[in-house]
Amino acid sequence: MSKQATIKVKTHLPTRPWPSNTEKKPIRTERLIMRPYAEEDLEDIYILRTQPEVMVFTAVGRGDADRDESRAYMARYLPPNDVATYNTIICLASTGEVIGTGGLTKNNTFGWPEVGYMLKKEYWGKGFATEFLRGFLSHWWSLPRSELELEVDAQSVDGTGEAPEIVTAVIDADNLASRRVLEKLGFREIKRWSEADSREGYPGDVSLIGFSLSLSS
Repeated sequence: MSKQATIKVKTHLPTRPWPSNTEKKPIRTERLIMRPYAEEDLEDIYILRTQPEVMVFTAVGRGDADRDESRAYMARYLPPNDVATYNTIICLASTGEVIGTGGLTKNNTFGWPEVGYMLKKEYWGKGFATEFLRGFLSHWWSLPRSELELEVDAQSVDGTGEAPEIVTAVIDADNLASRRVLEKLGFREIKRWSEADSREGYPGDVSLIGFSLSLSS
């Protein structure tokens, strides 16, 4: 994306540093438990991140080459990085099976917190993505907050000055399933653009769509 026009706004976000993994409480929904990462999740993360159907919509576009690559991915969300991130392991409440990951991504394309998720392909089309995102956002909105000044993409807000808190998401324009999930939960499209495709083996550009959801929605 070409350099976007930005503005500074006053808003509220969860107070940082965020809780450590030992302090973060599991998030529970009807069928899911979202909990912090643990070293013992390596094998499940490796399985998830070697499914081509899952990884095609990631920045790398391919499965992890080995468990060391999966371990490096997990390090983003394990101590000491846990207080700077808010991402979870998604498990079935009935069995504890790990079926995916989700929460804040390492990106903040629009200057606001950005959410994303990955689910094992065998759990697609069963409503788990919607259930995860609804549960995670409900928890996110409930965290203690502080006022701050934030530099954000001008297209993400209406005007300057005070701005309601926003969460964003960015998807591949071809990812229609994720678009439906976002729209079902009230996200609105705010920008479309093309940029050089970062995925290995994908020459040319990729088309992306940005969405936002306001706390006041």
